[in-house]
Amino acid sequence: MNRWLLPEDIADILPAEAAKVEALRRLLLDLYQSYGYELVTPPLIEFLDSLLTGTGSDLNLQTFKLVDQLSGRTLGLRADMTPQVARIDAHLLNRDGVTRLCYAGSVVHARASITSSSREELQLGAEIYGCASLDADFEAISLLLQTLSLAGLKQIYLDLSHAGVLAGVLEGVSLAPAEIETLYTLLQSKDRPSLAAWSAVLPPNCAKALLALTHLNGPGTEVLKKARTGEFALPANTKVQESLLQLEALLRSISTLKSAAEMSIDLADLRGYQYHTGVMFAAYVADLAQPIARGGRYDQVGAAFGRARPATGFSLDLLTLASISRAPALRPAIRAPWLSDAALLAQISQLRLAGEVVIQLGEGEGFFSTQFQCDRELVRQDKNWVVTPLRSVK
Repeated sequence: MNRWLLPEDIADILPAEAAKVEALRRLLLDLYQSYGYELVTPPLIEFLDSLLTGTGSDLNLQTFKLVDQLSGRTLGLRADMTPQVARIDAHLLNRDGVTRLCYAGSVVHARASITSSSREELQLGAEIYGCASLDADFEAISLLLQTLSLAGLKQIYLDLSHAGVLAGVLEGVSLAPAEIETLYTLLQSKDRPSLAAWSAVLPPNCAKALLALTHLNGPGTEVLKKARTGEFALPANTKVQESLLQLEALLRSISTLKSAAEMSIDLADLRGYQYHTGVMFAAYVADLAQPIARGGRYDQVGAAFGRARPATGFSLDLLTLASISRAPALRPAIRAPWLSDAALLAQISQLRLAGEVVIQLGEGEGFFSTQFQCDRELVRQDKNWVVTPLRSVK
């Protein structure tokens, strides 16, 4: 076996792509900091019971597991940083007011997800804790749209949903966890014949509403109208109607943004239903069949750590975002000879302190880079070293 071969769906990131990723990471974390988000870096590995607390079965299946030789307990390599950040807010920071946290770090999946061709992702995200109002949801969506805009993505499609709609439809109906998983799959795939057969044992009004969810997708205002009146009207209970009102309010707020995306609602898009408790959203771009980012409200995750806090936010894979973002221009650099000359080394040091890139090369050596382009050079004039336009490529 070749020693340089990597595991399936694991890959190196080479200089050109690594430069894009790092530039985006710095740019976006600076954006989040301008909103007051504080950077946290949870550990890559944790005890499994802590890592999976408050999450659904999907995350458990995606988590690599191993035994800790020190404690004998099962450890997990994180597949999602959001539960870790919720733990930090609830257990370590333990603040009373609103807390904004952001993060960027590697996550590893046991299998490549349908949204990625790699089992390793660089997850970037932002979360707001301690605010139960729609103001926090709107900020999260606004920040996500700015994130994609800064990455150079022009046409963004924002899809909204709400976990409260399904909770309202199922009000008074008791389903086992396995049945919820089946229902989730049928709604997600919009498999109406199978959904009709599966829901035949449920109360007729509930079964009818579940089928209606598969029809309630498209332009936001039209979907909300259909959800309230007509053939696909949903139950008029408090949970459903409050959820629809929240979606309506968010649509109005998002439409006021300068970089407003094309908005739609899909009330059957309930990925992460067990995880989320309120507004859910996904961002799409023309280059990808799957969402480039997902987010929403998850008020109950912190409860497992002893402190339930309102929470909302989003996350995305920075590697995927970098792969479809605009390529940065080559950074200009200064070529300098590789000499042990005190005056030369002092000048190089000053240039680097001033923010210039200075690349030393021996005489006759070629230079190849996907990040830098030498357009100037350091040459000796009398007793001084000065920067001049590059006379020829060496």
